Amino acid sequence: MYEILVSKQAEKDLRRLPPDVFRRILRDIRGLADTPRPPGCRKLSGSESDYRIRVGEYRVLYELLDDLRQVKVYRVGHRGDVYR
Repeated sequence: MYEILVSKQAEKDLRRLPPDVFRRILRDIRGLADTPRPPGCRKLSGSESDYRIRVGEYRVLYELLDDLRQVKVYRVGHRGDVYR
């Protein structure tokens, strides 16, 4: 079981989402505690430990720290904006 940590920026991103999208994304973030590399996740290029999951048209960017058994969510947003 991994510990889920959410950055202040990700919290702000989540607060801006519509309620139905918020619930779907929150469910998937909680699922990272059991399966930190779920089917469909992608490793981000240029980093050793950064990944992303898709939730509809939204993306959740997170850092996976296997040695500490932590998932640090640092950005959540629409696919066109989240990588900026």
